[in-house]
Amino acid sequence: MSHIIAGQFQIQDEIATARAALQAAGFADEDISAFYVNPQGQHDVHELGGDHDKSPGAKESDEGVVQGGAGGAVAGAVAGSAAIPIAGPLGPVVGALVGAHVGSLFSLSKMKDAGEPEEGRDGQENMIPPRKSGMMIAVAVADQAREQQALDVLRGLGASNLERAEGTIAAGDWRDFDPTSRPVPV
Repeated sequence: MSHIIAGQFQIQDEIATARAALQAAGFADEDISAFYVNPQGQHDVHELGGDHDKSPGAKESDEGVVQGGAGGAVAGAVAGSAAIPIAGPLGPVVGALVGAHVGSLFSLSKMKDAGEPEEGRDGQENMIPPRKSGMMIAVAVADQAREQQALDVLRGLGASNLERAEGTIAAGDWRDFDPTSRPVPV
């Protein structure tokens, strides 16, 4: 693994110019990778498509459905028991079913809004903005001086969303690039 500096440009011609400028600065062509990052949700990471197996904001909704359904079923059964003289023996059953359904809607309160911190891990997963889509160029750098040189070249050409990463660029391909990972801004 090596240190990688990456940045984004709007059009392919700017990527070609950046590649040429990095080569002129002494970076080997096999240490430079250029590619397109798809928009969020379109990376096809999972078998059924998409980037995540579950919506990031719905991580705790299963727990909410169970809690709400159980509580609603008990409350509905109690209310249905009071209705036995009117509804007969089906009162508690219908009350429990309706209560479980209404209670399961409690899961909506477990969903997260954009920017609201997640529970668990570091609590910041929902706070860091995702990587933006667009044309990207990345270069492996050997040391701090080469990193600064790459940053100067990319900044001089107007690169946006400059980031640092760890990875492997071999034969011009960033082999372990994960488009769903959160970028580390420079």
